[in-house]
Formats: sequence, C-alpha cells, structure tokens
Amino acid sequence: MVGPRPRDGLGTDAGDERGLDTDDSRYTIVAVLASLVPTPIARRAIAVTVETDRDQYVRDEPVTFTVEFSNRLPLPVEIPTPRQRRWGWAIDGELEATDERRYTRDRPSAFRFRGGERKQITVTWNGRFERTQSDRHESIVPEPGEYELEVFVATHENRYRPSDSTTITIV
Repeated sequence: MVGPRPRDGLGTDAGDERGLDTDDSRYTIVAVLASLVPTPIARRAIAVTVETDRDQYVRDEPVTFTVEFSNRLPLPVEIPTPRQRRWGWAIDGELEATDERRYTRDRPSAFRFRGGERKQITVTWNGRFERTQSDRHESIVPEPGEYELEVFVATHENRYRPSDSTTITIV
C-alpha cells in the first residue's frame, strides 16, 4: 500500500453515518486539484436528484427518499460550506421538518467529490412536523395536501446552491 493507511480501517470510501466523506485531515493531490476548480464552476458541476419511493402517502406514514449528489466533471471539486452541515433537506421550506434549532459547528467545511463521483443517501422522514414552544415539544401530523421536498447542498449563497425538489401528496 502506498501512502498512509486510513485511521478507521475502512479504506478510502469511509464516511460519516450518512455515507458522505468527512475526512478533512489529509491534504492530497486530489485536494490540490479540487482547489483549482473555481467555486462557481464546482457548484454547477454538482447535480442533485431526489426521489421518493412513491408519490402518495397516508397521513402519519413515513416517507422514504433517496438523494444522489454527482460530480459531472472528470476533475475533483469541492464546494465550501459555512458550517459543518454539507447538505440538507426541507419539507415546504422547513429544515428537516422541524422548527427546532439545529446546532452545527460554525467552523466552515467543504463538500468534496472525486472526479465523476456519485454519493447516494436514503433518508426516512417520519411523516410529522416537530414543533417546539418553550418547554413543550409536539409532533404534528400534517393535513392532507401537497408538500414540497427539497434537497440541497448547504452553500454560502442559497440562490446558487445545487438542489432538487419533488412534490409528495399526503391523503
């Protein structure tokens, strides 16, 4: 084996609990090449797709969706993120279907991709909106209707962030 061994013993494809690379400790030739691709081009190079397992759900039924991020360039790219959150999802604009404040480290990070790399994650939303009011926590079943599910890369500039959305119907 050439070079240092991965610390976790899982190989170079190791990542966080959602299957995304989080190793910021190694400075490699890939990082050098990625730094040569300007951020606006890197943002445009990343394609985001989101698909649900079906279009209609009964109230209070979990919604499973699959997210794919893919680098359309043969070169490595990295997209700077203002915090440790590299990507996110929202239901009708509500981050992770909750109004609860999410704490992520303020330390900037980057969402990194090798040339042509695809990252796929499957997420299950429990089908409820979480509401917090002072010391009270509620889990609310949404009313029947259409809801937008959006997935995005958490960039500094929301209007230029790679994203995709789909509509689900709750009956």
